Amino acid sequence: MKNKRPETLETALLAIELLKRIPRGRKASASELHTQLRDAGIDRDLRTIQRQLQMLSEHFEIERDERSKPYGYRWLEQAKGMALPGLTPQESLLLLLAEEHLRNLLPARLMKSMSGFFAQARRNLGPGGNARLEREWPGKVRVVATSQPLLPPGIPPAVFEIVSDALYGNHWLHLDYRNASSKRSTVEVMPLGLVQQGPRLYLVCRYRGYGNERNLALHRILSARMSTLSFERPRGFDLKQYDDDGRFGFGEGKRIRLTFRIDRNAGLHLLETPLAADQQVAERDDGQLEVTATVVDSAMLEWWLRGFGDAVSHIRRKAVKQAVPISRPTGALRSCLRM
Repeated sequence: MKNKRPETLETALLAIELLKRIPRGRKASASELHTQLRDAGIDRDLRTIQRQLQMLSEHFEIERDERSKPYGYRWLEQAKGMALPGLTPQESLLLLLAEEHLRNLLPARLMKSMSGFFAQARRNLGPGGNARLEREWPGKVRVVATSQPLLPPGIPPAVFEIVSDALYGNHWLHLDYRNASSKRSTVEVMPLGLVQQGPRLYLVCRYRGYGNERNLALHRILSARMSTLSFERPRGFDLKQYDDDGRFGFGEGKRIRLTFRIDRNAGLHLLETPLAADQQVAERDDGQLEVTATVVDSAMLEWWLRGFGDAVSHIRRKAVKQAVPISRPTGALRSCLRM
């Protein structure tokens, strides 16, 4: 009997995971549920899943539609179900907001494995439910653009799934890539980070045989294939530091002491949202503000200053000695522009 207990426990846990994922309002096939479980790290063969579903449909309020193949499974409308129907309105709201704002920042495999939870959360907050205040909340909050809104470029779902899976599992990627100059190439890269900048997604990576990082736009990846070969993430790479160095503002990580004058009305917001923690602002006799701050020198900074037109003047830049030498080679601006 002792040898059978682990197997019995595994069978029970598998049944619980299936019960969580069987949907309401629509039918899911054994293959679909099999994929969800596999994406969640539960590896069972399809035949095992089919046997479990047949057993569950005989003991729970689960409909097994045998009119077409593959069979479809769903909870009956009035069924109490298990686990998922127990989501509170607050948990349902949290899941819906997470699905909306994190769909491009989580591995596609993880999002797929959570699809049953997201579907249940939407039903819990549907018109027929009692969670009126939670249902109203998404209409009360919004993230707005800080510049002219743009529609996101199209990214093939298969590309995003393979790239995110390789990033998650630390596997090399083989890419068919077309850069901004329409030059097409086949490359092998080490995926290190996924970054969303406005409506665009970028893969931070290293080409095989190189020690510097590059940013590849996901919408320019024509096809992707994940290698079976894995890698150890470079100890010296830090995605936050990479961003702080201005690598997404077309900079090379060089910090400067920036000083400029700006008309008070145009620069008033800098008193509330400073350029840097060490920012200093002095009000001049002519009504202008003189601003001084340590920032990363970049093309994005130049574009920001030019955006004020004649309201900004007397711009001065003074190089700041780096406290810690930047190990990455220069040329990031040229690399970004080519990508």
